Amino acid sequence: MDATVMGIYGALALASVGAGVSTVLFGFGGGFVVVPLLYHAVRVLGGEASATADAAMQVAVATSACVMVVSSTLATRRHALRGNLVREQLWPLAGWIALGAIVGAALAMALPGNWVRWAFVAYMVVSIADCVLRPGFVQSTGLSATGYQPPPATTAVLGLGIGTIAAGLGVGGSVMTVPLMRRRGLSMTVATAMASPLTLPVGVAGAATFMLVGAQQAPVLPGLHWGYVDLWALALLVAGSLLGMRCAAPWIGRIPDRLHAQIYVGLLAMVLLAMLW
Repeated sequence: MDATVMGIYGALALASVGAGVSTVLFGFGGGFVVVPLLYHAVRVLGGEASATADAAMQVAVATSACVMVVSSTLATRRHALRGNLVREQLWPLAGWIALGAIVGAALAMALPGNWVRWAFVAYMVVSIADCVLRPGFVQSTGLSATGYQPPPATTAVLGLGIGTIAAGLGVGGSVMTVPLMRRRGLSMTVATAMASPLTLPVGVAGAATFMLVGAQQAPVLPGLHWGYVDLWALALLVAGSLLGMRCAAPWIGRIPDRLHAQIYVGLLAMVLLAMLW
């Protein structure tokens, strides 16, 4: 293994630890940290003018979806034990998100990889602007123990939209569910905790679609793959995420609410810059 390959996998390992930390404390990590870095890693390892490079965004999104399944399951368990989850807000929103995730994964495989990349960038720009410019995120307008409950039709539309975008871009949907829960009156600790169980249906539905359908559609890729999923990268990312989650656990609920929201927006901005690089 040459120095370039070792450096790339070393960077993935470090990023995966950060992904584990941000999963527990901010509700995101797999997608927002993994997708930009893995996208560049696949292009470098495969060569810029190869079939692998053309599929780099699909590989990054598919592998990220699999990481989500593990990290969101464990983060959900940690937050449930600490009493940070509001069950009334989980269902049927999670079911609609799962249905949307199947659509989003299918779209990601059908569209050119560069389209998916720029969709990811546009998604990030809109999300950051929404958090900064629209009242109710950085400074909550009023906290509630269980939050506001919208009409069922609104929940269905929101869930389908979140699932489609999240699975299509491999980001888990936390950038939509955290502001959503925040504006329903929940603290940042609870809003970010809720992102984990709401990410789980995206990971499961998206990963299954990428692995089963991708097995028939994906080009021949170097290394060990199942469909578009890079299995070596998946193992490395899961191991690092578990370490990061363990390190972050003592900080759950200890970050002041406003600071918590500000750091969240700052992390989104950093990921945007990484994807534009």
